[in-house]
Amino acid sequence: MATDHCAPLGVTVVIPCRNEAEALPGVLAAVPAGYRSIVVDNGSTDTTAAVATEHGARVVSETRPGYGAAVQAGIAAAETELVAVLDGDGSMDPGELPGLVAAVRAGADLAVGRRRPVTKASSPWHTRLGNRVVAHRLRHRYGLPVHDIGAMRVAERARLESLGRLHDRFGYPLELLVRAAAADWVVREIDITYRPRTAGVSKVSGSARGSLRATRDFLAVLR
Repeated sequence: MATDHCAPLGVTVVIPCRNEAEALPGVLAAVPAGYRSIVVDNGSTDTTAAVATEHGARVVSETRPGYGAAVQAGIAAAETELVAVLDGDGSMDPGELPGLVAAVRAGADLAVGRRRPVTKASSPWHTRLGNRVVAHRLRHRYGLPVHDIGAMRVAERARLESLGRLHDRFGYPLELLVRAAAADWVVREIDITYRPRTAGVSKVSGSARGSLRATRDFLAVLR
């Protein structure tokens, strides 16, 4: 993992985290050479921040709760031309980011990963079903060529900031796609590997409460 902080034309990987101390070492070790890493600590009660620092990442603290709040704090802190975002739970491989970066370099405004589960345990049935319903709405209502909500994504930092403030909680990835469609962005979807998280419990599919919160946030975006 690179620690170069003098490459404004490079890539920053924003990793929003809440209590991901166990999974973070593997995630950060897999970040491609030459990419910077920003871990956004979103109210962790474990050693997430210390682990991130120990493994060479810059740590940004975001006190407002919510996935979207954490992502946007990381984007605001980035200094490179491109920003990539992925989860800190080990379910996605940072080594696949160059494919998305290449798509943006080739002209896409936004490159998003279509998660391809390696096992059924990677994505519970209710999560897969909900994702299909939302993706169908994105294709048919907004004309977006996507089959996922883009849990891994790459775009120019300036372009992301031009969209203004987006949803602070689980609705962020969905609202990003909706705003991108409204702005006539070229969106490219690329298959990525999706594995079971390497540690901890999912904030969404790991509990009924988390799933209900995510559903509420999605519906707020698609109202």
